[in-house]
Amino acid sequence: MPQTSRLTGLDDIAVADRVSQGLTNAFTQETSRSLWSIVRENLFTLFNAIILSCFVLLLVLGRWQDAQFGLSALANTVIGTTQEYRAKRTLDRISVLSAPHARVLRNSEERTVALAEVVMDDVIILRAGDQVPADAVVFSARDLEVDESMLTGESEPVDKTDGDSVLSGSVVVAGEARALVDRVGAQSYANTLATEAKRFSLVTSELRSSIDRVLTWVTWIIGPVTLLVFNAQVMVLGGWSYVMSTGVWVDVAVSTIAAVVAMVPLGLVLMTSIAFAVGSVKLARQQVLVQELPAVEGLARVDMICLDKTGTLTEGTITFDAAWPVAERPGWQQALAWFGAQPDANMTARSLRAAFSELPASAPVSTVQFSSARKWSAVTFDDGMWILGGPEMVFPGRAQSSMTDDEQRLMRRATELAATGSRTLVLAHGSPTNDDTLPADVVPIALLTFRESIRSSAADTLRYFADQGVGVRILSGDNPSTVAAIARDVGLTVADGFDARDLPTDQDELARVLEENIVFGRVTPDQKKLMVRALKSAGHTVAMTGDGVNDALAIKEADIGIAMNSAADATKAVARLVLLDGQFSHLPAVVAEGRQVIANIERVSMLFLTKTAYATLLAVVFGLLVLPFPFLPRQLSVTDGLTIGIPAFFLALLPNARRYEPGFLRRSLTFAIPAGIVVTIALTAVAVISVQAGISTVELRTGSTLLLTIIGLWILVVLSRPFSLLKVVIIVAMVIGLVLVFAVPIVADFLQLVELSTPMQYLVLIVAAIAIGLIEIVRVVHRRVARPRRR
Repeated sequence: MPQTSRLTGLDDIAVADRVSQGLTNAFTQETSRSLWSIVRENLFTLFNAIILSCFVLLLVLGRWQDAQFGLSALANTVIGTTQEYRAKRTLDRISVLSAPHARVLRNSEERTVALAEVVMDDVIILRAGDQVPADAVVFSARDLEVDESMLTGESEPVDKTDGDSVLSGSVVVAGEARALVDRVGAQSYANTLATEAKRFSLVTSELRSSIDRVLTWVTWIIGPVTLLVFNAQVMVLGGWSYVMSTGVWVDVAVSTIAAVVAMVPLGLVLMTSIAFAVGSVKLARQQVLVQELPAVEGLARVDMICLDKTGTLTEGTITFDAAWPVAERPGWQQALAWFGAQPDANMTARSLRAAFSELPASAPVSTVQFSSARKWSAVTFDDGMWILGGPEMVFPGRAQSSMTDDEQRLMRRATELAATGSRTLVLAHGSPTNDDTLPADVVPIALLTFRESIRSSAADTLRYFADQGVGVRILSGDNPSTVAAIARDVGLTVADGFDARDLPTDQDELARVLEENIVFGRVTPDQKKLMVRALKSAGHTVAMTGDGVNDALAIKEADIGIAMNSAADATKAVARLVLLDGQFSHLPAVVAEGRQVIANIERVSMLFLTKTAYATLLAVVFGLLVLPFPFLPRQLSVTDGLTIGIPAFFLALLPNARRYEPGFLRRSLTFAIPAGIVVTIALTAVAVISVQAGISTVELRTGSTLLLTIIGLWILVVLSRPFSLLKVVIIVAMVIGLVLVFAVPIVADFLQLVELSTPMQYLVLIVAAIAIGLIEIVRVVHRRVARPRRR
């Protein structure tokens, strides 16, 4: 761009030309997935195809009474679609930039335009309080300071001079400048972060993946089992010719559907989603927003948590610590009060207000504004010039031999305090000067120390994680020594911080460094993401907390991303959890809720998976032995409700503080499969004896329904131990429900239950007693074989 145009900016023709080429700041990120794609992937699955096919077939056959299971499939689809759509909508709301307009120079005049109307090579005008609308190169700066903390993690404002770059999304905190736009739209730094953060993914869930694995197994064996059961039922009712010619094939189809549907653990998926949803509501009352339901479980599995210092361990504010007088000079407290009272005082100077409130009696003669380049400011009163700034900047480049005793003592003390992580400034005094230079006779008066305000709950929260065996890594853009000092203040045992500029690029080597160190400073956004990835590759389940745009990529990469409410929109949008009041102390409650969900779902999963096991075995065994299937779909719906569905709903929501252990599916199956075998043997024995004794199919189904309900209730009893009052009430209520099912005529007629003959009653009771004994043995062995390994 010619030098002359920097004075006038672009003209209307040049702007129109760039608009026609698409070189504007307009940024429209396409959604990761459309609503239709989400609905399609949740609805058109092999699992739903089987369930909905059975549902539709029963409706066509006029057996709507047996089609109740279709509602569970519908509920699963709705919950899955809703969950993923919520995640998609959250990601689509990302907007790093919040400034609605920008100032540009065009045709030699200043104009205010919408952000999207800024074009390549525009001259933008930046003033204090502005958010930079697009990436640009500064060419006319006056004391320009930019806060890039939300983008880079550096908490200190950065001084910008001619030739320096300013990034979209950063904020001007002091000075003013003109800059030439060199990257717009999707190419700008902030939008690049937003684009990468928008990559769609659902949180990893052991519960969900384990259940999906079971559903996959069941789905692939349903086809062969269906053919086996259908053929067996045809043979039982008189063969293919008879069945097809008389219309009895309808009963065959209903029996086959009953066998197939019983194999599918429909309720387990629904119960898991309900447990997640209830957990989310409970956490919302504690100001924790759960953006994806399985995130309730996720934090309970975490064994490594990565923290950003600013906004997480600290409140992002500076507090005055102490003053260390070096020399006697009247009026130094009043001078500090003046520095703190100025309307444009920075955060460090403002922290002086509480300790120093008595202002000087006279008005200042002159002032020198603070600059991050010179690191000091000054005010001149009648008694001379007072300078406030960094010790190494107020007393620069002096040899030790040329320092006075006061200066040597000052510098030694400043070095000691800086090593503890304290931010140090010096108040000095000298003769007035006529320009922005330090007086030649400047002498130190007092050394001042400042600290970042540490969250009062940070130490207790980190202690909780340490007690739970969760490792902590602090990743910050600040100076490693400063970050290490903050870490020590919150109870972590660290000697010093690791400078991220020295991190290896090899992932395995990076993982080794992360295992050996706790605190890391000067970490860039890309490094944070790579560090989280390295920890995951080393086998850790990683949580990442933060509040800046610089944290967004790492939060997205982590197994569980946690954002403070003060975080940038981009960071909150990709986080799984958002702490609405910014209190890090809520995380133990999230862990406790996650543990309750995991432990309770593991318990109820044994109920559902036992049903899947015995239903699958029954279908195979009855098909091979050519026995009449002992249930109607409606009868299975009742037994499921009394022994699994209703009690599982309450059991899934009970308090449970058991510590998380991996291997949920293995432990569940080591009970479910043997218990399913016991149930299969019991029902097969009753069926074989009944057929040989000439007992009718209707009575066999009634006896089988009673037997399955008794054994199912005992499995419920076994899995409910140790008992509580609520558990006893649930079990008693289910027993009463069983009695009512057989005692209430309208219910018994609907379920096609008949009065059992005396021999059938004895047969059911004897087989039930034997099965109960075997279930007790299975549970004893299960407790020993599947006992969680303690860390």
